[in-house]
Amino acid sequence: MITPWAWHGGGIEAAKRRFGNGDWIDLSTGINPHPWPGAAAMVFDWQRLPDPDALAQLEAVAATCFGVDARHVCAVPGSEIGLRLTGTLVGGPARHIAPSYRTHGEMVAGSAPIAPEAASGYGGTLILANPNNPDGRVTGAAAMQALLDRRGPGGWLLVDEAFADTDSATSIAALVDDGQRLVVFRSFGKFFGLAGVRLGFVVAPEVIIVALRKQLGAWPLSAAAIAIGTAAYADRDWIAAARRRLADEAVTLDALLTRLGHRPIGDCPLFRLIDVDDAHALFERLARRAILTRPFMDQPRWLRIGLPADAAARARLEAALVDG
Repeated sequence: MITPWAWHGGGIEAAKRRFGNGDWIDLSTGINPHPWPGAAAMVFDWQRLPDPDALAQLEAVAATCFGVDARHVCAVPGSEIGLRLTGTLVGGPARHIAPSYRTHGEMVAGSAPIAPEAASGYGGTLILANPNNPDGRVTGAAAMQALLDRRGPGGWLLVDEAFADTDSATSIAALVDDGQRLVVFRSFGKFFGLAGVRLGFVVAPEVIIVALRKQLGAWPLSAAAIAIGTAAYADRDWIAAARRRLADEAVTLDALLTRLGHRPIGDCPLFRLIDVDDAHALFERLARRAILTRPFMDQPRWLRIGLPADAAARARLEAALVDG
């Protein structure tokens, strides 16, 4: 039974219980295997409440990275919460492009799935990810602008950019304005490799930001999340180097998969999707070798594979894929 791992990425402890202890490699999450290094040396005063000025500084630093005015940015304790809260503010009716994140179908009550090719003809509230998960599909700037222009009365374009930090050209956050019915969601943990920080952002017109802050209340983030996020988004040299490194390592993973007869799918550097006859069987075969990947209950031919952290991890993945 692989349901725990088909529900979402992660779950190493559950994998150990099922497949045994060992030196596990987690390729199931699509999180940068090379985390921003500054967090390890940071020290926090756990007796003090988070400072509101520090939170405002975090939002300003992140806004600079996103290319938007800080008044359009609200930090949230993880983009998952930002998605769900914003969904309650926007309301329906809505459509969500599928397949994608399960949360997208739960954001707005009654939202129905819609195929990517049909989205351009729908003028109501539309929810999508760019880059998409799990297939890594990237929708270009012109197509995204067309989707925004297509919004009819009451319709919003809600864009989950959880993986957009890998390539700034992917983002349409700069289009957010009080006159646009556009909301963009950003995740800190994936690109910076620090998912446990639980930090995300909603980039939206002020009417949404004001309502969101009321829902979040006082002290929505820990002092640690504020300090780590502020320092990481200010580290422009690391950000630029990480983008280059991830792109190079994605090419290396593509070569490995292609060499073994697989066709890597997707343009997001943090993961690749492969289509195989029995992805669940391949998942279990890799798991028995202490390599955790991401299967999907509703797509039995799909297996998503994150970036291995180094040459040794790539060698283990290759050996496990060959030994069938």
